[in-house]
Amino acid sequence: MLGTAPVYGEEGNEVRVGIDIGGMSVKIGLVDKQGIAAKSVIKTASASQTPYELIEQMADAVSSLLRENSVEPESCEGIGIACPGTVDAQSGIVAYSNNLGWENVAILEAMRERMAVSTPMALANDADAAALGEVLCGAAKGKDSAVLLTLGTGVGGGVIMNRKIFSGFLRGGCELGHMAIERNGRRCTCGRRGCLEMYASATALMEHARAVAAEHPQSLLCTLSGGRISDIDGKVIFEARKRNDASAGLVVDEYLENLSIGIANIVNIFRPEIVILGGGVSAQKEYLTRELQRRVEGKCFGGTHGQIPPIVTSELGNDAGIIGAAYLM
Repeated sequence: MLGTAPVYGEEGNEVRVGIDIGGMSVKIGLVDKQGIAAKSVIKTASASQTPYELIEQMADAVSSLLRENSVEPESCEGIGIACPGTVDAQSGIVAYSNNLGWENVAILEAMRERMAVSTPMALANDADAAALGEVLCGAAKGKDSAVLLTLGTGVGGGVIMNRKIFSGFLRGGCELGHMAIERNGRRCTCGRRGCLEMYASATALMEHARAVAAEHPQSLLCTLSGGRISDIDGKVIFEARKRNDASAGLVVDEYLENLSIGIANIVNIFRPEIVILGGGVSAQKEYLTRELQRRVEGKCFGGTHGQIPPIVTSELGNDAGIIGAAYLM
């Protein structure tokens, strides 16, 4: 559990740095066995900013955070970076990140040069790092295996096996959001059709709800959004469904059905001890997971003759990526 700031220098209380890069900001945390003791945030600049300009900002922010907390860089156990997209952990290169517009960015080399330190550094996909964070001290604490799905702009996925990130044996990692759940379905940003991301992301949920609201202007979807269809978000959608609005019910039922297909596929392949949901949609907590659990149990191979893992929501929220990144070394 995250607690009060630790006393640095205590025996066995090593200090690490976790960096979580997002499309809008970069979150940096000073992490030890008690959790995140200090944090700073960098707002990402416009598209005109080069990757290496942002990396310089990150390096300077890490140096400042260490200095402000009286931590010598040489005493830091490691600096871990979580980045969206396809990463090559061995070479320390972000091969491709659509969210950032990056391609073949040597992020670890650039960080080392800017900081001029010998501190160990590591790189991972952001969903992988978040999954590791949840296993270390979040919703999957005490588990050896877990799968995390982040339900936000897209659908990210992280797989943990034997308390370590499993990303396969070739560069590219486990892109769970890009399994196809419908042949010749909706066109995905990855170029394929029918990807889970096009049906189970928060974006997909809101797009469907806005289309339905346009056809049914008397629905609570319109009322709760003040008549502004473009303002319909996940909170409005689930609130309308809780009030038994028929239009919202159709939207949420289809969303849950599609998401349950993806989760059942994941369970059939990995058989994890637990499935964790993160991202904006996970704010619905038990209202979301209770019905998903029922639907998934009916779709998994063997049904109740096998073991169906519990489906829960993230405990660490936006801190999961920072903590996971800090413990990549």
